[in-house]
Amino acid sequence: MNTTLQRPLPALSTLLICAAIVAASALVVFLINSTEPKAEREAATRNAAMPVEVIQADYGTFQPTIIAMGTVKADEDLLLRPRVSGQVIERAPQFVPGGYVKKGDVLLRIDPTDYKHALDLRHSELIKAQSTYQLEQGEQSIAERDYKQLNKNLDPMQRSLVLREPQLKAAEAAVKAAQANLAQAQLDLDRTTIRAPFDAQILSREVSVGSEVSPSDTLAHLIGLRSYWVEASVPSDKVRWLPPANATKVNVRRRDWPTPRVGELRSVIGALEENTRMARVLIEVADPLALTNSNELALAVGTYVECELPARTLTGVVRLNRDYLRKGDTTWVFENNTLSIRKLEILFLDAEFAYVGDGLAEGDMIVTTSLSSIKEGAELQLKSNADAVGATSHE
Repeated sequence: MNTTLQRPLPALSTLLICAAIVAASALVVFLINSTEPKAEREAATRNAAMPVEVIQADYGTFQPTIIAMGTVKADEDLLLRPRVSGQVIERAPQFVPGGYVKKGDVLLRIDPTDYKHALDLRHSELIKAQSTYQLEQGEQSIAERDYKQLNKNLDPMQRSLVLREPQLKAAEAAVKAAQANLAQAQLDLDRTTIRAPFDAQILSREVSVGSEVSPSDTLAHLIGLRSYWVEASVPSDKVRWLPPANATKVNVRRRDWPTPRVGELRSVIGALEENTRMARVLIEVADPLALTNSNELALAVGTYVECELPARTLTGVVRLNRDYLRKGDTTWVFENNTLSIRKLEILFLDAEFAYVGDGLAEGDMIVTTSLSSIKEGAELQLKSNADAVGATSHE
């Protein structure tokens, strides 16, 4: 039986196969590299500048606003008490909590019987004193006639006694005392009628018909209708910026009010608050309950309100939105396509704006975009230009 032995492939064939594999791999790499998009150097350079938005510096004359928070209080606030004692026998229909009364309106009447009797008694005492005085005048006339007939010189003391001058003075004093007692009795009688001391609203009433009252008792709590005060707190460093009182209009508002009430700055209280060490100002709001103008909002005592006080006018300054005031009283300026970090002199800060005296000039372009990388001289470009370049490259 013939056996055929298999011989290995020649070395040359192995080399050819390896060379073919390497050539194929090189061809694949070439094709990949030849079809890959090439990066544009010009585009990369252009994208290195950060796109920003800017606004022009607002230069001119401005009046900042000082925001102060305060509480509404009544200008006239009274606990009504009687001047005499007695039983309440009459009450006015409008003398109820929430009711309105005019100055001089009768609110209550106290039983006047005892006071009428006292008045009659004092009147009779006056008549008696006047009669005694008239009798004494007659006695003095007789004494003076007798003294002339005596025709004798006496020392002043003796002469006064002879002419009954002390008795006449005593009678005259008794008349004056009786007149004063009568006037007091009339006053007490008048005080049994209790009237409104000013135009007022009744906040509370403590008595009714039949109540026994005395001067120590509270009859009612009244507040005036003419005006309310707002006592507002102002940072002490802002007080020097306040304009003169009695000529400054102030907006008084709450966030849920569609329109503010307008008041007037009346005074700056000359003492700081104990706890906050803030200054206090008084703002007067006329017709607080809007009784003469139904389009106004009525104020309520105790309401916590925000007051917008105009500060003194600043001339030749830049007004900068506080959103663009950066760390360390700086701001970012777009200058020759680069970032300029400006140190600012802040003259005044209100709730919305910073008022800059130095560091910005008219026409400066303020960067409003928030930047992640901040460096003096960093390249910038206007966002509108960057968007236009991007659109052109896509085309």
